[in-house]
Amino acid sequence: MKKIGLFYGPLGGSTEKVAKKVAAALGNENVDLIPVKEAKATDIEKYENVIFGISTIGKETWQSDKSANDWDVFLPEVEKVEYSNKVIAMFGLGDHITYDLHFVDALGIVAEKIIPRGANITGKVDPEAYNCRESLAIIDGMFIGLPVNEDFEPELTDQRVNDWVGKIKTDFK
Repeated sequence: MKKIGLFYGPLGGSTEKVAKKVAAALGNENVDLIPVKEAKATDIEKYENVIFGISTIGKETWQSDKSANDWDVFLPEVEKVEYSNKVIAMFGLGDHITYDLHFVDALGIVAEKIIPRGANITGKVDPEAYNCRESLAIIDGMFIGLPVNEDFEPELTDQRVNDWVGKIKTDFK
């Protein structure tokens, strides 16, 4: 397997924690962990196998005047890349209890940007195990990536990550 670029953000929270779990499941030697905070399109272009780790932020952030989060800054860089020669996997953190109408929406937002640019996305997940009413991340009846709820289901994270990594490993070149 070629080296995997795992781009994640923000730093220091649950997204970073899950990024490290994904890297460990893939074998740390196979993965470069790259915080999106300072990453550029040229960093993505270095890899054929890419994972995006994204946190969906809540209403208190959507309605604030705070400066943009790491992914708001990185998303324009994501849009500069041609993905037709890449295999992409994504995981997203969210809260399907409090935000059941926006659960892991960020996965869908990123997918909307990269699919038209030729992205071959692997690691789709059946939404049956999640209690959400709506999500931009559900495309053609499946989550476009792995949803993780560290707020209300942290005991499920390790198993979900390991199962998901088993799926995406076969598609990475």
